[in-house]
Parts: sequence; C-alpha cells; structure tokens
Amino acid sequence: MSFLAFFEQLSESPWSVALHESQIAYSIIESFHVWSLCLFFGMTVMFDLRLLGWTMRKVPVSEVIRRLQPWTIAGFVLMVISGTLLFYAIPLRSYQNLFFRTKMLLMLVAGLNVFIFHSRVFPGVAKWDADARPPKAARIAGALSLALWIGIIFSGRMIAYNWFDCDRQPQPWIINFLTSCVPTE
Repeated sequence: MSFLAFFEQLSESPWSVALHESQIAYSIIESFHVWSLCLFFGMTVMFDLRLLGWTMRKVPVSEVIRRLQPWTIAGFVLMVISGTLLFYAIPLRSYQNLFFRTKMLLMLVAGLNVFIFHSRVFPGVAKWDADARPPKAARIAGALSLALWIGIIFSGRMIAYNWFDCDRQPQPWIINFLTSCVPTE
C-alpha cells in the first residue's frame, strides 16, 4: 500500500471524519496546539539565548536546563499529541501539503540538533557551565535551534493556506511531485 493510499484510507475513517466535521473539537485541539507550542517555544528560546550567551549570563547552563527542561518536555509532549490529532483530522490534506512536509523535515533536523547537543556538547558542560559565553558548538546548537523552530512555526502556520493543494490544478509539475498530487486532467 502506498503512502497516498494509506492516508486516503485514514481520511475516510470514522474517527477522522468525526474529528474534522466536529463543530468545536478541531478548534479546541488547534488552540491547545498553539498554547502548548507557546510553552515549548518560550522555554526553548530562553535556553537557546543562554546557549548563545545573550541572556542569563551569570546563571550556569546546567541550572537553566534543569529548571526549563521539565516545562520544555511537557510543552513538547502536549504539542505532539495535539499536532497528531490535528493531522488525524485531515491526514490526506496534511500529507499532500508542501508546508506540512517542510515542517516535518525541519522537525527532524531540530530533533537531530537536540540529539547531537545532548550527546556530544552537553556532556562536557562542567568545563564551561559558568562561562558567560559557552563554546562555539553550544552557540551553534542554540542558533540552529532558534532558526529551525522559527521555520517550523512559520511552516506550521502556512499549512492553513491552500496555495498548493492538489485540487488547485493546474500546478507546476514540481509542486505536484513535491506534494504527491496526481492531476486528473
């Protein structure tokens, strides 16, 4: 079964249809997604600005992460749950949306950035914990994180617009290719 066929089938499931056609559920979930994004992004910005050495310069990095990480994780978990429900409400449209695909790609890179930071840079924090300006690798991780999450938020916001939806044909071949659209004409 192809991805396209899977998401077509998923979009016709009773739960997906009920969620999409609900008078209030989709709006509540979308609002919750934005609120949890604000929590997550706010904590991430604070930590990334510390990694860049732009704020909280007298607070050890380990202390900043100790205090912010539980809130960051909570925001991320709630954001993923609500985002999954939003996807489930319109799986085919999401799958074929160029901005959704961009968002997922950026989230993958952001996750890789977090993994590399926590596995390679943060274990040596004892050497630079109290430095006002962390080492270059930490600053790069912070800057990359900020840029990626700004891109993710921008892409996520753009999902709502139908500029490249499959039902808006004709589209350039590259758009149809990138979105897995199969024009009927």
